[in-house]
Amino acid sequence: MLSWATLVLGSASAAVIVVDSFIGGHRQPVKVMELVWPVTALYFGPAAVMAYRKWGRPQSPRWRQRYGNPPKKPRHAAVVFGLCHCLAHCTLGAIIATVIIFGLRIDTAGETLRPLYIGDFVGAVAVGVAFRYATEAHTGGRRVWAAIRSVAREDLLTVSAVELVLFIWIELVEHLVFPEALRPNNPVFWFIHQIGLIIGFFAAWPATSWLIHRGIRGETPGTPP
Repeated sequence: MLSWATLVLGSASAAVIVVDSFIGGHRQPVKVMELVWPVTALYFGPAAVMAYRKWGRPQSPRWRQRYGNPPKKPRHAAVVFGLCHCLAHCTLGAIIATVIIFGLRIDTAGETLRPLYIGDFVGAVAVGVAFRYATEAHTGGRRVWAAIRSVAREDLLTVSAVELVLFIWIELVEHLVFPEALRPNNPVFWFIHQIGLIIGFFAAWPATSWLIHRGIRGETPGTPP
């Protein structure tokens, strides 16, 4: 029941953001954010809705026309936006990998979690490249390589930290709490991922903050001024 409740709450929170953006007219100037915010809500629930209303909605042209320039961002906003971007990579990568691994029944010596971990990481990096590609100013092949370089330089450390924490968390829960391996048709499987992503968010905070303060990570697209 708790798993179902958190999944419904996360889905409802994501729906609130989507409705406000596409029906309420608060479209984001950086289109990738129209995906990042709902994905963040899938695991952070109402907390993501609050962050969106505080930092996301004021970036929309409609909000600016009504209220002028948005409030100045706090110092930690850049870290939060960077983490939301990278966690969106990890979340979408996990969903895609889970569908492929379990849909095709891929396993290694009867072990499904190991290929799932590999798929999650590869999927997260692939989604990150797609996100960077969507915001790159270059054209043609240069745009692809620029996106790959941006992910390798600015996102890979954060994504790796999140994925490592997520994998450790899943292993602990699978071996210490549940006698049998969970599958995607069980809501507890996704509830575990929700908690793991939240833990990963805070675990990757130091790495992301370090990248920003050292000037290695540039301003994340969609970060409020």
